[in-house]
Amino acid sequence: QVQLVESGGGLVQPGGSLRLSCAVSGYTLDHYAIAFFRQAPGKEREGVSAIHISDGNTHYADSVKGRFTISRDNAKNTVYLQMNSLKPEETAVYYCALWEGRYGPYFAAQWRVADEYDYWGQGTQVTVSS
Repeated sequence: QVQLVESGGGLVQPGGSLRLSCAVSGYTLDHYAIAFFRQAPGKEREGVSAIHISDGNTHYADSVKGRFTISRDNAKNTVYLQMNSLKPEETAVYYCALWEGRYGPYFAAQWRVADEYDYWGQGTQVTVSS
């Protein structure tokens, strides 16, 4: 049974930092990608960043480039999202998701599409407030 478990959310002041983790278990293939999405109340789920596990290629939403960094530790089957200079409007539930479909140009074009992902974590709340 495939499981994704997020952790690391919490309350942080504007301009502060958090590091989210996404631990993957039960997935036996080594060719997949992990993305972080976020969803604020009343808004659609938004792709934030993604990383392919085998080659480490990364993707970022324009709104987080230069502030967020996604990385992976293959030995621990864990992906991290380091979030710096957080803004109040980034308050949301953050989810990680696993992509096991086509990679390459298709993934580069579609990584922000939530329906393309096969497995999801339960989410972790991030609140940016003073």
